[in-house]
Amino acid sequence: MEKIRILIADDDAGMRMIVRKLIERADDYVLVGEAENGEELLALFDEERPEVVFMDVEMPGLTGVECARIIQDKAPKTVIIFATAHEEYMSDAFEVYAFDYLVKPFRIERAANTLNLIRERLRMHPQATAIKQIPHTQSPARLMLQHRDGVSFLDMSDILMIQREERTSVIFTASGARLFTSDSLNKLEERLPENIFFRAHKSYIVNMNHIESITPYGRWTFVIKIRGLEQDALITYERFEELQTRFA
Repeated sequence: MEKIRILIADDDAGMRMIVRKLIERADDYVLVGEAENGEELLALFDEERPEVVFMDVEMPGLTGVECARIIQDKAPKTVIIFATAHEEYMSDAFEVYAFDYLVKPFRIERAANTLNLIRERLRMHPQATAIKQIPHTQSPARLMLQHRDGVSFLDMSDILMIQREERTSVIFTASGARLFTSDSLNKLEERLPENIFFRAHKSYIVNMNHIESITPYGRWTFVIKIRGLEQDALITYERFEELQTRFA
């Protein structure tokens, strides 16, 4: 199995060395780059596309939170770990759904535990908690979708999930097709029946009739497993609470 690719960003060379040593001792991880500021981080991210980014919040130029927003727009499933000397940034970390938030000087055991937990979530696939299925209800039969190749008509029941990535919305269907459109998730959400489709995350809309299970993922986020789809979706803690009311 390939190792988990991780990128470090911190303007403190001493802290980068500490995290580097931590990663060297961690099982199944490989360090793919180090950055001293936000601009370097984003350039390295585009080049390496790591699964995990371990970054300081306060950096010259772009802050860690600003970088996290940009990274999540490009690859929403990237695992973000923040390390900072200031606890007051935790609310900002919450907004970008960081996996964990470490306050410097953090204990090595604490950070190592975070890496172990990430490895389990990415590689071990912990047992998910199944949720009951909601009844199928009447909804508009079809969605007209405009894209670069023309216009497609999709049966609503065939749409499993919509994901926003790289400034493009990707529609996953039950037949295995992936359709790309420049329409934003907000625009698509307005056209989809709310009794069937649910905005789980700023980057995901899911068909509630195809939710199979939900698994904890990080401090503020869960993973939704969609029946019949290899790709997973993310759901925030607040949206998970709202989803529970739909199934009550």
